[in-house]
Amino acid sequence: MSEGALTERDLAVLALEKRAWPGPGAKERAIRERLGLSPTRYYQLLNALLDDPRAQEHDPVTVNRLRRVRQARRDAREG
Repeated sequence: MSEGALTERDLAVLALEKRAWPGPGAKERAIRERLGLSPTRYYQLLNALLDDPRAQEHDPVTVNRLRRVRQARRDAREG
């Protein structure tokens, strides 16, 4: 990722990840409506953000939680 501050889109992605979603499809709908992204592209951006030290600095609780979830999924696939 580039140096400097997180972009508005990066901040919006992290903000969406902090929310609890009421039901199936609500999060995907919000991704499309608020960010104008496909869910696939959103998750690509999110994965890159999880490896960005600026995201860790901005919201360590959310980033660490998502890193744990990502690692658990990787471990489940491999094991």
